[in-house]
Amino acid sequence: MLRQLTDLLGRAGVLGPEDDIARHIHEPRGRFHGRPLAVARPDSTDQLARVVNFCREHRLPMVTQGGHTGLVGGGSASIDESELIISLERLNRIRRVDPDDASLVAEAGCTLAAVREAADAHAMLYPVSLASEGTATIGGTIATNAGGNLTIRYGNTRSQVLGLEVVLADGRVVSDLAPLRKDNSGYDIKQLFIGSEGTLGIISAATLALAARPAQTATAMVATDSLKAGLALLAQLRKRMGETLSACEFMPRLAMEFVLEYLDSARDPFDQPHPWYVLVQVDSAVDGDWLETRLLDMLQDTLSEKIVSDVVVADSMTKADQLWRLRESISPAQRVGGVSLKHDISVPVSSIPAFVEQASLGLSDAVPGIRPCIFGHLGDGNLHFNLSQPEGMDAEQFRALEDRCNRIIFDLVGHFNGSIAAEHGIGQLRRKELATGQPRKVELMRALKKSLDPHGLLNPGKVV
Repeated sequence: MLRQLTDLLGRAGVLGPEDDIARHIHEPRGRFHGRPLAVARPDSTDQLARVVNFCREHRLPMVTQGGHTGLVGGGSASIDESELIISLERLNRIRRVDPDDASLVAEAGCTLAAVREAADAHAMLYPVSLASEGTATIGGTIATNAGGNLTIRYGNTRSQVLGLEVVLADGRVVSDLAPLRKDNSGYDIKQLFIGSEGTLGIISAATLALAARPAQTATAMVATDSLKAGLALLAQLRKRMGETLSACEFMPRLAMEFVLEYLDSARDPFDQPHPWYVLVQVDSAVDGDWLETRLLDMLQDTLSEKIVSDVVVADSMTKADQLWRLRESISPAQRVGGVSLKHDISVPVSSIPAFVEQASLGLSDAVPGIRPCIFGHLGDGNLHFNLSQPEGMDAEQFRALEDRCNRIIFDLVGHFNGSIAAEHGIGQLRRKELATGQPRKVELMRALKKSLDPHGLLNPGKVV
């Protein structure tokens, strides 16, 4: 079978067991380790279609990979050497950039950073920004409907996709890459594949919407005494900064302490500690130097009204980068606190304070000394509700409590009409919770899966 695949793709297009495939089998958090039959690396949509057709003929299950930065095992193969990983890393061309249409066409293996650079070269912006953008690929971000830091203004990846080219489970190619903002000619088929995690088809290329590149940017770190005060700040930002508000991120004191210990060069933005921190970024494509002054005036008013406790406005891009580094280093910095049980959830923005309070109390009762490290995207309700082990508790003892902690968090998510998977997806990690919590939704998803992939060859064991 490997010889036949090599005949289809050439020697560079197939990695076998004797090759170095470590980066294809280990995912970032180390929870999933696969042992695939091989790794196929097509370099065109035609080659991809031929590989998929070959797999259909031989009933060979396929697991699609982009940058393999996912956190729920959606791109990991099983361990029995029965599945073929299809890596799209060689499908990495920017096919077209069209400033008049404010769009570009990128192949699935293009990194998010490469797409943002291509847009920037034409004085435009691709407005999806992730910490992993140097590795994460466009196909992967579309297949998982990635969110990120700018969702409050631009929406998540789904909002940026104008058209898709997809290889179906039978090897046929469906291509609609027109850069249309308005098209009501029947069902919006592309939406089926956005967020489907490779279970309904394999995305090979996409037409993406671009925005005007900012001419002005202002960044500030704001200290608050509570999440309720953070929401009051958000309300003022929306009212007085309007559509210039691009990011509104929050982090607790515990996260700040982890980051300050983790990064040798990091410095606390304030002279004294505060319970909560909110990172704000505003942008405008309109030339001028008024934006920073407007933000500073607005924040000064929130200080006077005692909505916030302290404010630092970045006076240079270097300072802004330093503030963003504090926020973007939280995930790796949690190693300082030992084992971290991670949850990517969302609740209505208005429910954030009550949810955090109730979940924290329930967890403290169940696991005395547990240290919630809750951070994320205040403006869109996406909470990275992570739990650091109690000081003095054995790591394995804490890991054994994961199911109990999950139940407390996910039951409350349901109570608050939230989601157990805000931006990371379902993959393997949250499949059981999805099936239990939303059975009718899963029933419809399975019907779609059976219709588009009757033999169950696309990313088996994931999502449904």
